[in-house]
Amino acid sequence: MGNLFFNSEKRLRNGWWALIFLLILMAGLGSFRTLIPAFKRFGIRDGDWVIGVMFSLSMLATLVCTRLRKESMASAGWQLNRRWGMDVAKGTLFGAGVMLLAAGLLWAFGGVTWELNPLRSLRAMSLGFLVFIMVALWEENLFRGFLFQRLIDGIGEWPTQILLALLFAMGHWGNPGMQGAVKYWATLDIALAAVFLGLAYLRTRSLALPIGIHLGWNWTQGNVLGFGVSGTTSHPGWIRPIFNGKPEWMSGGTFGIEASVFGVVAVLIGIVVLWKWKGSHEVLAEADQQAN
Repeated sequence: MGNLFFNSEKRLRNGWWALIFLLILMAGLGSFRTLIPAFKRFGIRDGDWVIGVMFSLSMLATLVCTRLRKESMASAGWQLNRRWGMDVAKGTLFGAGVMLLAAGLLWAFGGVTWELNPLRSLRAMSLGFLVFIMVALWEENLFRGFLFQRLIDGIGEWPTQILLALLFAMGHWGNPGMQGAVKYWATLDIALAAVFLGLAYLRTRSLALPIGIHLGWNWTQGNVLGFGVSGTTSHPGWIRPIFNGKPEWMSGGTFGIEASVFGVVAVLIGIVVLWKWKGSHEVLAEADQQAN
């Protein structure tokens, strides 16, 4: 019975920590749902606060679990320092670059042109940036944070990558536009994106780079290039795409270019780049060894 709960170091097994995290998060989300009608009576729309509250609850679950393990939040990827901020910025540029590559390939094959969006505004761009920051914080803390890290310690890196890639893709199945060929390409691309983001964590042992990549990917896709973002089309882009009658497996349709063959190609290239990169975590570890 002892082996079921504790490892050879007499510490609670990682699977139980993953379960504790999920139970705390679900309890918080359940309590939160009971307050939704009260917020709506005051005229506060779901989009104004739901993602922020969900992120806060995931941070609370992380904080409770790390404290119970007698660890800091830095152990869960939240090393809030100058280097962490720089990695967020680098990740944002990287994510934007991957999305621009996908859009460039679609344009090169005659699938899209653009025109200036008459509804464009710096305010919309800024608000979109803030919204996608919250989306990146919420989804990365959930899928690459404490839960991801405990599963890695418990079952290994690639089984964890595969499992959470499937869950990440399934979590988007209810999004608008998920039908026909789009569903297959979007599922494949989102699963690969999860591997991409997981690899960003593994190369740095920090949530900064995956948060930045996620932010740059979404914001560039929606508020810059004007595509849908995982089926959501409420983010007016600075420019507006004009599709040239190509099939949806090329353009991604209203779901966004991440549901196209070019989105898959671009994210595969991103994975290769991270795979070839040694990673700041390993570089710093080697530097420490040489210093000692």
